[in-house]
Amino acid sequence: MKVDEKLTKNFFKLSEKSHIEIEQSLCASCDPKVCIWVCPAGLYSITEDGRTVVEYSGCLECGTCFIACPKGAIKWEHPVGGFGVQYRYG
Repeated sequence: MKVDEKLTKNFFKLSEKSHIEIEQSLCASCDPKVCIWVCPAGLYSITEDGRTVVEYSGCLECGTCFIACPKGAIKWEHPVGGFGVQYRYG
């Protein structure tokens, strides 16, 4: 089974509150937006007004965005207990 196929088997139990926050004042001066390129789930995007947004519902909880952000604009923590990704097939 290919990696892409394995990822489609994951189950996400979502909390109402995102476990990822972006400090827009810090993020605004970042160019290029590293988070867009390093997120393995492709959850980051730029809005028409230039803000960086994240769709936390597909987060694989790897923390790569938090580590890679050169401005420290991403606040990332594990979802609250019982929520988040449930991996299937390793």
